[in-house]
Amino acid sequence: MLPEPPKLRAAVVIDYQNVHLTARDIFEPGQPPQVALIDPSLFARAAVQERNKRQRKGHPHATVVKVFVARGLPHTDHEREQNARCTAQAEQWRSQGAEVYLRDLKYDYERDASGRPIKDINGKTTPKGRGREKGIDVACAVRAVRLAVQPTIDVVLLASRDTDLVPVLDEIYDMRGIDPTAVAAIETLTWDDRAAALRLGSLRPSGNRRIWNTNLDRRIFEASRDRRAY
Repeated sequence: MLPEPPKLRAAVVIDYQNVHLTARDIFEPGQPPQVALIDPSLFARAAVQERNKRQRKGHPHATVVKVFVARGLPHTDHEREQNARCTAQAEQWRSQGAEVYLRDLKYDYERDASGRPIKDINGKTTPKGRGREKGIDVACAVRAVRLAVQPTIDVVLLASRDTDLVPVLDEIYDMRGIDPTAVAAIETLTWDDRAAALRLGSLRPSGNRRIWNTNLDRRIFEASRDRRAY
């Protein structure tokens, strides 16, 4: 019997809001977002285990050595409770070994006739609606490339459906094509449930590039859920 090939050292990069809300839309449609909170470390381990199960004989399995998760942070002046929950989640995830990147949400503000932001009696600007994420895709892209060139990483798994991240798939794929000994492989992770009404497909590189994608079903969703009360 041939010996098993050595395990690949895997880094999992998670676009949190994308992964979290896509899970809700597929597995808990119509429910509030908080029913589908995801624990990044649990997600990474469950996803890589599923990846390993789907490998053909002779292809190396992987083990998680790095988890990076990026998400937006609501501003305490505008969404105090959401800010507190998000901060508590980040602290919990860091205690489990994940690297958590938080970036302030961007807000549009109510303005007066002269175009200046309207302030309340406490001197705070008044937002128009909820904040929105900006720059999370860039954070994921930069970290994926940096991890791909680390000598301690053999494969980077990107969890997102944001098509703005297609260029980073292309870049790492092409870099590895030039020197496979110096650059990690790039793969993707995608929620998918054959029984669900909504099937969205996976994030793919452009052109003729081909990379491995692992579809993650309800079993992985249940194994990845963050059930804590924040």
